[in-house]
Amino acid sequence: MTAARFGIVGDGWRAQFFHRIAAALPERLEVVGVVVRSSSTADRVAANWGVATYSSVAELIASQHPDFVIASGPREVNVGVMIDCVEAGVAVLCETPPAQDAAGLRELWAKVGASGLVQVAEQYLLMPMHAARRRLVESGAIGQPTSVQVASTHLYHAVSMIRGLLGVHFEPTTVSAQSFTAPLIDPLGQKGWTGDDEPKPIATTIATIDFGSAMGLYDFTDDQWHNQLRSRRLVIRGSEGEISNDQVVRMPEPRTFLESPIIRRQIGYDLDLDGYDTDHISFEGDIIWRNPYPGARFSDEEIAIATILTRTADWARGEGPAPYPLAEGCQDHLIGLAIEESIAAGSPVITVREPWAVAG
Repeated sequence: MTAARFGIVGDGWRAQFFHRIAAALPERLEVVGVVVRSSSTADRVAANWGVATYSSVAELIASQHPDFVIASGPREVNVGVMIDCVEAGVAVLCETPPAQDAAGLRELWAKVGASGLVQVAEQYLLMPMHAARRRLVESGAIGQPTSVQVASTHLYHAVSMIRGLLGVHFEPTTVSAQSFTAPLIDPLGQKGWTGDDEPKPIATTIATIDFGSAMGLYDFTDDQWHNQLRSRRLVIRGSEGEISNDQVVRMPEPRTFLESPIIRRQIGYDLDLDGYDTDHISFEGDIIWRNPYPGARFSDEEIAIATILTRTADWARGEGPAPYPLAEGCQDHLIGLAIEESIAAGSPVITVREPWAVAG
């Protein structure tokens, strides 16, 4: 099988992941062109990646006929990219979120939703431990999932995790959110060490999301992605047990509580000379997740992005299911926007079934 051919619109921080992953998986993925705005960016892309550059989506598609295109620019630019790709009949994978606001989501859906050509690059539940936890939930290990608490990432990403683990779709929700500030050192950012060890006021947002039959709890401190002074927490509660980070408690038989760890196997430690890599994740002796890219030595984020890329490639060529349809990405962002709206209003916000709910 030949590698899937894709183009990228944009050359920002996230786009670099796509280039690196394609370079590491040449038998599966090939970047055939990048749409950029300036000649200086074109020169940098050519020098760094040896990839042809174009001034428009139309030019990229006409020249390279890619299997799909990634919209990896600012939100307002991505909307136009999706529309251009759909009009050309080309599959497109859009960075999160797919539009700026609720009105933009509705307008975008009206223009491209029926095409079935748009996917969203929402990868958080594809990270190894999250994927393993989801596998356990779907296996029925803790019964019916009833609530999910996420303190890890922000807004639409966290909402995606909550919805995916609960198995909810486009139900109306009631969102209640509050934000407060407290002093915290912020030693690390996207660009590395900040060199500032003085506590500064940093906001924390806590929100409840009532789906009617289940509940989500959102807890996020600004820059929590990078700031190791704030731990990550994921609790999934079910009718027959609970997953708390890497520990599972359940009741497999009457009058018996069983606690078991979710175990991640990394190779390359001590005298393991097979090279540093993630191998698999197990639970009570069963493999519940296995690294699909052994030998690539990807980080968890790279594994997740590689997975959304390869699944998009399969889908675009008619060889696999849709990885994350536009309707799901719209719903994630709608609820994320409701969290921000609830803080601003100082009162709960109710979301209703939107036009994209027809896809569910």
